[in-house]
Amino acid sequence: MNLHFEELAGNGGARIGIASLDAPKSLNALSLPMILALAERLDAWAKDAQIACVLLRGNGPKAFCAGGEVRSLAQECREQPGEVPALAAQFFAAEYRLDYHLHTYPKPLICWGHGYVLGGGMGLLQSASVRIVTPSSRLAMPEISIGLYPDVGASWFLSRLPGKLGLFLGLTGAHVNGRDALDLGLADRLLRDDQQDELLDGLLQLNWQEQAAMQLNSLLKALAQEAIGQQPEAQWLPRRGLIDECLDVGDIRCAWRALSLLRDHSDPLLARAGKTLSEGCPLTAHLVWEQIQRARHLSLAQVFQMEYTMSLNCCRHPEFAEGVRARLIDKDQTPHWHWPDINTLPEAVVHAHFNKAWEGRHPLADLSDY
Repeated sequence: MNLHFEELAGNGGARIGIASLDAPKSLNALSLPMILALAERLDAWAKDAQIACVLLRGNGPKAFCAGGEVRSLAQECREQPGEVPALAAQFFAAEYRLDYHLHTYPKPLICWGHGYVLGGGMGLLQSASVRIVTPSSRLAMPEISIGLYPDVGASWFLSRLPGKLGLFLGLTGAHVNGRDALDLGLADRLLRDDQQDELLDGLLQLNWQEQAAMQLNSLLKALAQEAIGQQPEAQWLPRRGLIDECLDVGDIRCAWRALSLLRDHSDPLLARAGKTLSEGCPLTAHLVWEQIQRARHLSLAQVFQMEYTMSLNCCRHPEFAEGVRARLIDKDQTPHWHWPDINTLPEAVVHAHFNKAWEGRHPLADLSDY
């Protein structure tokens, strides 16, 4: 199953639930069985009066979670061109339902986001009530390189970042370190990588029957104070002015052109971002621009409903399967995009990604009823 669950006995009969992603060889990539098992256990813990708090973490030193297991999804898409594979409909519905449940979880949910936190891993981290990063954390939505788009609620959290930084991160797949995550509101605390046991000991000693929120905050604050000396240097907030100016444009074609010019910039971080975009998927860029525009006026439930629609349509179109083939399966790093030119990609293709791809009621319609 690649998941491990345990419960630790704390103060006054309270218990701490621990859910550990346990597939370190794949950097804890999320499969459909893992998503379903995680959702089932978290739901049971939510209803268990003795469970006071939940810790979600990933085993292995390299990653909390490097995203969803998309290879099998892409293979299904290649075998059924123009259709929505059953696995895709099941996978995205289960993943987005889990993320929404975590966003609305009734108990303190602490997520330990060390190492790589990519794609679906970001969906889990951003859903938690306490988002912890470490000096090793590398957060990103890298879908520009595989022909998908930043999903798992990224329409929500990217559209709420300062200035044009959300658009920039979605278009370039740029990595965010622990200090950046604090600066941009993508994390709540930065702790040292070796403080997890100390955190757990503190959670077990709390009196969860009285002023639990105040005690939890004091514990986290004290641990973060010990880690201040290990905060990495800020990367993106100091560059916000340049990025905002670069993306102060009227459409995605102008944004693509402006960011692509950064490939030759003297700043290596900006040069890498420009290179990643210029080698990325033009259709993804169109979708990023559109999703961030639309998400500004949507509720959280509506965001996941929109993204479900987009994801199923990505499975019907060729870019996603080709991107995964080139980057993750054959690893030739040369995707042959069906629409290689940002300027000539038909608007009708972009808008088609926001049209329903199923019969009847929206499969996530009940999220609005929570």
